[in-house]
Amino acid sequence: MPKSFGQTGRPNAPWRAGDVIVLLGVVVLLYVGVRLALDAPEVVRGPDISLKLSALPWYAALSVARMAAAYILSLLFTLIYGYIAAYNRRAEQILMPLLDVLQSVPILSFLPVVLLGLTAILPEDFATELAAIVLIFTSQVWNMTFAWYQSLTTIGPDLREASAIFRFNRWQRLKWLELPFAMGSLIWNSMMSWAGGWFFLMAAEIFTVGQRDFRLPGLGAYLQKAAHQGDVRLLLWGIATLVVVIVLMDQLIWRPLLAWAERFKLEMVEDDEPATSWFFDLLMDAHLLERWARRRQAWSERLDLWLNARLQPVGIAQPHDQRLTPLAILAALGVGAALLYGLYHAALLLMAVPLAQWRSIGVGLLATLLRVGLALALALLWTVPLGVAIGTNPRLARWLQPLVQIAASVPATALFPAFVLLFIDLPGGLNLAALVLMLAGTQWYLLFNVIAGANAIPQDLKYTAALLHLDRRTRWRTLILPALFPYLVTGAITATGGAWNASIVAEHVEFGGRSLFVTGIGADIARATAAGDYPLLLAATLSMILAVTVLNRLVWRNLYRLAEERFRME
Repeated sequence: MPKSFGQTGRPNAPWRAGDVIVLLGVVVLLYVGVRLALDAPEVVRGPDISLKLSALPWYAALSVARMAAAYILSLLFTLIYGYIAAYNRRAEQILMPLLDVLQSVPILSFLPVVLLGLTAILPEDFATELAAIVLIFTSQVWNMTFAWYQSLTTIGPDLREASAIFRFNRWQRLKWLELPFAMGSLIWNSMMSWAGGWFFLMAAEIFTVGQRDFRLPGLGAYLQKAAHQGDVRLLLWGIATLVVVIVLMDQLIWRPLLAWAERFKLEMVEDDEPATSWFFDLLMDAHLLERWARRRQAWSERLDLWLNARLQPVGIAQPHDQRLTPLAILAALGVGAALLYGLYHAALLLMAVPLAQWRSIGVGLLATLLRVGLALALALLWTVPLGVAIGTNPRLARWLQPLVQIAASVPATALFPAFVLLFIDLPGGLNLAALVLMLAGTQWYLLFNVIAGANAIPQDLKYTAALLHLDRRTRWRTLILPALFPYLVTGAITATGGAWNASIVAEHVEFGGRSLFVTGIGADIARATAAGDYPLLLAATLSMILAVTVLNRLVWRNLYRLAEERFRME
């Protein structure tokens, strides 16, 4: 059975020494960021955001460039990190718990610390751009790395043996076996990473702290300024531009990649309805592209000859233990000393937080937890029936799945000003707007996983259910829901992470010259950032990280294990 994420030899242990070290390392990193933030400039003058319609194409190009830079970093990190974790057992015991904890951390809670810390040591413009790219990177990279790692660890022994028989070296194995085997998973996870990255890009482009204006020229800043001025027409133009960018990305990049990746599928029978792309077919008929392909092949052959002359063939790749070298021991001692030093000073900073603020943090955690749970429940109500319909009906899927992919790529933060305008005058309007934003950041993870689960139900089981004349209720109870359970758990894990992240921008908003907030840990983080209360910022951020990590380990991991043991298809 393939390993699930976070498993490194002891799948039944909810907490391991590596987890504790990683959590302590996160505490130290946060302290370093907060300490640097104390030296951040008191006043930062942001750019002038133009609301002219002619500025929208340029702002769209800037936003796409930030996303592309973050994706390139994510892809490089994925290939290197996942490869090391898959083929070095000692490294795996550190790297996979690190990845498991980091993907549980609410990313937006790091934005104030990262941004203020970077501005203390770098020029303001460069620091703001770098912080935005880092934030998008941390939203894109985790699921791509898990997908690449799991692909490497689930390559069949027959393919491993074939690569050994043909005496492949590491480069040939990567080029002819590992990358083709993982290509489909990498492309689909890249699509999800890009869609999720829009959410965090919008948040990064509109960030302000008191007299510090860290906004970046882009679609996010345009939408925020249009909403602040209450100009619904310009707000709709900005959203329409974002939708056009997403549609162009889908038609010109993702669909051609999916059509190209069809050649790497390991199937005995050709798919009746393979992925197609009009743009891919157009490119294949282009003479210029054919000429470029011949030149690229010549370069590739030269690279192959150069690498093959320097790399030795490898046998059947198996992870192996490696002994600690004196240099590794010295590095471990250095890391341990740095952790102790950082923890001591972080504890001193946390001791400055009054007891009343700790109580407020506790109440805020409970309030946000309730919103997260409600958003998850509401998402389940509609994503399960629709996802099953799309996943089991190819004709319906051809029409609805592209629309769902486009809708999922529209960041909830871009729509939040519209939510506030809609609900602000209603009783409990901001609470309702916050819930809708958290729902918008939650539901797509569930829907895509339900579609994948419904699509993976074996055809023979469907035929059996039909032959037995099972009624709708019995079919759902005995076939559909058990088959969906592992996918629902995976979707719920990522969906709750998205909801916790969304709480930071949903529970506190500057709108129409007013500061609006509801009780919640996200609002505590936002207000602490705006007030420059760094001890409170550190305390609230660490509290959220600890709460999310505990929930993942005590609730979602147990459900994930149940899904593996009782509901997996074999």
